[in-house]
Amino acid sequence: MALNIQTFKTRSLTAIIFVIVMLGGLLINQWGFIALFTIIHFGCWYEFVKLMKKINTDKYIGNSFLGLTYITIPVLMMLFLGLYKPSYSYDKGYESFQYSYLIPCAIIFSIWINDTMAYIVGSFIGKTPFSKISPKKTWEGTLGGIILCVVVITLLGYALPLAQSIKPIHWIVISLLCAIGGTAGDLLESKIKRMADVKDSGSIMPGHGGFLDRFDSLLIATPLVWLYVNLFMF
Repeated sequence: MALNIQTFKTRSLTAIIFVIVMLGGLLINQWGFIALFTIIHFGCWYEFVKLMKKINTDKYIGNSFLGLTYITIPVLMMLFLGLYKPSYSYDKGYESFQYSYLIPCAIIFSIWINDTMAYIVGSFIGKTPFSKISPKKTWEGTLGGIILCVVVITLLGYALPLAQSIKPIHWIVISLLCAIGGTAGDLLESKIKRMADVKDSGSIMPGHGGFLDRFDSLLIATPLVWLYVNLFMF
């Protein structure tokens, strides 16, 4: 798969704007975090319902409730990963949750790195098709993305002072779960789009498609990380 320069430029420009919006929502405060994922939640739901309608017009309302598992639960898990350890006042009771962007950022950065590196590696050396569901994916790109994702996130976790509060082994596992879960999420959404006979779930982000196209990896990776964090970290 040869690297398409024009496509890469379009994707890169859109990605820069996307990154600015995402970082703003993640880093400002808990309200920006909640607002960001509320928008993501309803954007994904809107596109998911449209896809269900294309797949089966007669049963799309019932099928759309699958979005509770596919979209709503993962988004709630992401919110809980960011809003945890409630602060307590004996005078006023529970007032607020302590916001930490560390794990949410780790998930999102892992997915970004995995996607980007898989695309670049696959463009240059990808030869072996990974799945019939997504013909452009290759084994070389997929494995390259996973390996580079784990290496980069683990190094960042080791080097950044804030991230040093979490042991390196946890960064290895979290990044690996995100890379594998993200790839599975991408394939799942590709299967849904193929059933609906559409190329993209939407058109809000040129070169990247819609909300589901951009957050499909997140919807599978987040539950895996949530389980790991709650079972083995806290």
